[in-house]
Amino acid sequence: MYSKEENFQFKKDFWTALGQYLKPIPNSEGEEINWINYKTGIRQLNFRMDLDRKNAQIAIEITRNDNSERLAIYEKFESLKTIFNETMQEDWIWQESFSNEHKKIISIIYKKLPDVSINVKENWPTVITFFKERIIKLDEFWNDTKVAFDQFKL
Repeated sequence: MYSKEENFQFKKDFWTALGQYLKPIPNSEGEEINWINYKTGIRQLNFRMDLDRKNAQIAIEITRNDNSERLAIYEKFESLKTIFNETMQEDWIWQESFSNEHKKIISIIYKKLPDVSINVKENWPTVITFFKERIIKLDEFWNDTKVAFDQFKL
């Protein structure tokens, strides 16, 4: 068991390492990008990477407070599912309604890497590869389809 300070340091070190590893990689349009804090340009539509003591996860999270808006964005993703699957080259889990850790109902599309821990530095290369491959493909998908989401910009 690690102390709060040690856990904080693991998190800081991992996200710093991932950021440094991804920094030289341009987005699909050849531009510099902050991969860790990916900006979709759509409010409450986020691409998130997370690593805890059990799993790594990359996700598209739709967190709009207005249920009809959240569902409309999710349905737009569903209409693009064939393109998404072709781009990602693997199946992700799609959940229209999901209660997150804050008990908020969100929509989520995600892929997990089980049995890895932020506290095990030997796992980090596997996790970094997992995130890198998927965030680059997610960026490619987003740049090809983001115009379909323009109606959701505020």
